[in-house]
Amino acid sequence: MEDIRVYFIGDSYVNGTGDPAYLGWPGRACAASRSDETSITSYNLGIRGDTSADVLRRWEREVEARRLIPHDGRVVFGFGANDCWFIDGKPRVERADTVRNTEEILSRARSLLPTLMIGPPPGIDEEEHGRRMEVSSLIGEIAGRLGVPYLEVIHDLNTGEVWRSEAALGDRVHPGAGGYSALAELVLGWPEWWFNAA
Repeated sequence: MEDIRVYFIGDSYVNGTGDPAYLGWPGRACAASRSDETSITSYNLGIRGDTSADVLRRWEREVEARRLIPHDGRVVFGFGANDCWFIDGKPRVERADTVRNTEEILSRARSLLPTLMIGPPPGIDEEEHGRRMEVSSLIGEIAGRLGVPYLEVIHDLNTGEVWRSEAALGDRVHPGAGGYSALAELVLGWPEWWFNAA
């Protein structure tokens, strides 16, 4: 049986905050991807509130601490939403810095391991949602330029209703099990997902 280590790195949406089952989308995607030929060791390295700047500071060190050579290692990033939050009238991360951080993260990761990037999900408030749309498009452009497969989820999750409805009933930021299940289904149906054939 092939033993594959997958490092999921990002923010609270990677962490699965709000999911009563504590699986988030990474746990669901990995559970559905296991087969008789493939064993997946999943490391959820999502941290609430993390921006692209936070991910840049920590991701390589955290992967290195868990990487066991010669096992097959792969990395999946999910960040960008927290870059959009406004504090005292200013975004937590300026757009130019989001660009630089994303470029550095993805270019370095791609040189080390097979790498995927998942875009930010929708926001509940319209202004916040608009900012996330911009960042989602921006990250997609960077990933495309660097040759990193990118899954834009913001449109499908926004029109699918369950993500927004669950978040509205909760803390207005995070969905429940249904929202994370919807995101996991998008990942599982993505041709670039390594375990798609499973």
